[in-house]
Amino acid sequence: MSHSAQFNQEVNLKGKLPEQITTFWQQGLFNSFLGTDEVSIHYAQFIQQGTERPTIVIVPGRCESYLKYQELSFDLYQQGYNIFIIDHRGQGLSGRLLTNFNKGYVVTFQDYVEDLRYFIENIISQHCADKPYLLAHSMGAAIATRFMQDSSNAIKAAVISSPMLGFNSGILPTAIAEMMIAAKLALNNLISNNPWYFFAQRDYSPVSFAHNRLTHSVQRYQIFIDLYKNNKSIQLGGVTSHWLAQGIAAQKQIFAQLAQLKTPILLLQAGSDIVVCQRAQDDFCQQLHALQPQSCPKGIPSRLDGALHELFFEVDDYRNSALNQSLAWFKQHK
Repeated sequence: MSHSAQFNQEVNLKGKLPEQITTFWQQGLFNSFLGTDEVSIHYAQFIQQGTERPTIVIVPGRCESYLKYQELSFDLYQQGYNIFIIDHRGQGLSGRLLTNFNKGYVVTFQDYVEDLRYFIENIISQHCADKPYLLAHSMGAAIATRFMQDSSNAIKAAVISSPMLGFNSGILPTAIAEMMIAAKLALNNLISNNPWYFFAQRDYSPVSFAHNRLTHSVQRYQIFIDLYKNNKSIQLGGVTSHWLAQGIAAQKQIFAQLAQLKTPILLLQAGSDIVVCQRAQDDFCQQLHALQPQSCPKGIPSRLDGALHELFFEVDDYRNSALNQSLAWFKQHK
């Protein structure tokens, strides 16, 4: 089953987004609200004209801004959905939390969750009478999952793409990696009030396409690189030890509270993803399906063999598949 013609294709990109996508984007509403600790949280919204339509809330990953989601928003809007996208605190156009805007940092992971909760309960609900769907990527998927655990009846159905349910520690055993993070953080807290980068992390520096671990799509990657080059305010560097420690705590909380996930969830797994831990995704699906058979059909992720981390910015074959599966999941849960 392929409906790829209904989505924008790489051939139309030619080094920049097509005019029809740019025109669509200019008609959006861009606004902000004050999240936890009075941090400014920015968002984008695209409301269908006329009759009441279903709503998709896009929850981006780390480093991302809603500005990156123009092509995806266009494609989903063309399918008849209202679209809302949040920029998480400390990244995108939202308020930064440190004097060095490049550092990936959050006071507590729960702050991300509370921002999303406020967004859905107080802003999206004003425009949409029905419960929305969630489409969440990577770190955004961890945030969305924690939100659904805290608010078990708020979302109709969710797709989590390449979810950050565990970090990929490479050749290091997870326990050793966690001890290193804890040790570096303890030293940081002892010596300085200024959060340090974790080992090998640094300020924003674009990665060449040949060395990128996110997508096989030359065109989509170039548009992403150009976007960040032309919008310095959305640039973000590597992560601090504190952010990593918060991420690990959130991941453990997700697994500890799996029974609270009542929302039907589909997990899309990128087969060649080396950014996040695939074993954690497998464990999540196996355990969640046993508790809630409506989630993770057959108890396994829906795996796109060969795809890299960013399924919605991948080459057309992977992207079309991810989009078709997501929309089919939402239609299945009206």
